[in-house]
Amino acid sequence: MKIGFVVNDVSTELPQYTTTRLAMQATNMGHEVSLMGMGNFAYEPDGSLSARARGVAGKNYRSLERYLEEVQKPVSEERTPLSEYDVVMLRSDPADDANEAAWANNAGVAFGQLIASTGVLVVNDPGSLANALSKAYFQHFPEIVRPTTLISRDEDQITSFIKDLGGRAVLKPLQGSGGSGVFLVNTDESPNLSQIIEAIARDGYIVAQEYLEEAKNGDVRMFVMNGKPLEMNGKYAAFRRKSSGSDMRSNMSAGGKAMAVKVTDEMLAMVDVVRPKLVADGMFLVGLDIVGDKLMEVNVFSPGGLGSCQHLYEENFAVKVIEDLERKIAIRGHYTGQIKNMDLATV
Repeated sequence: MKIGFVVNDVSTELPQYTTTRLAMQATNMGHEVSLMGMGNFAYEPDGSLSARARGVAGKNYRSLERYLEEVQKPVSEERTPLSEYDVVMLRSDPADDANEAAWANNAGVAFGQLIASTGVLVVNDPGSLANALSKAYFQHFPEIVRPTTLISRDEDQITSFIKDLGGRAVLKPLQGSGGSGVFLVNTDESPNLSQIIEAIARDGYIVAQEYLEEAKNGDVRMFVMNGKPLEMNGKYAAFRRKSSGSDMRSNMSAGGKAMAVKVTDEMLAMVDVVRPKLVADGMFLVGLDIVGDKLMEVNVFSPGGLGSCQHLYEENFAVKVIEDLERKIAIRGHYTGQIKNMDLATV
């Protein structure tokens, strides 16, 4: 199987990233693997697609650092026809390009759609990813699993909403991820509420959500594959992310700490509720962020934390992910041209 991983920029990838772990695992399983950045694509005059890609071949790696070091060597980059790939996995983080390269996010899903049109399996489905470029996508999931939410740029409306919630709420930009620009506000204790609203609104719409008391214990990141919890040898790929100090953000990129967690029946029931939409949208691998009995976010672009899961439970969940891609390619071989990318992504 020839598989490509699309990232923001190959040169800025880090060994601890889940994408690096998936790529190394696929390499160790005997597949031809390469990484390509958001700016590495080309639509050729003859209508074909290509990309400058970097990869390694024929080795079995034990070190993520060594693997990535060899992938990032400039001498390993070459332009490759994308039609030669079996799978292209879109793993870029929209938040990373939001300020310096706003063009990249649209380009990534646009080229993803073009690649899928050639018969290459693209996951997660690029058409659905195009709809998920803002947090508004989250509002399409059933109301029962979502916290009370207002999306607006109107300061008076936002202030009134916060008061209706009892004076406490979480404010964040409609675009973005990784805990960037997230504020916990209290109308009784926050004389800077107007300034916070103004600062977030400079970049677009504001998402105001009810504050859940359970958030003081952090949140739970649960990996879901094909609409079902990612599981290996009876252990779930899920962990609790606890914030550092007084910082309410539990994202690992914001200094959160990973801890083992017991997956409850309530969490599994929540997956059951969101499964139909995830499957219908071709969302192969996602990360659910859970606080109490509510779903705070669905990360469909580049959910991270497989390394934390492996360290906590001594299970290499990346193996299950690559094995499932192998299974999908085998299915495609039996139904050449008969299964849409969106359907094959979560079959």
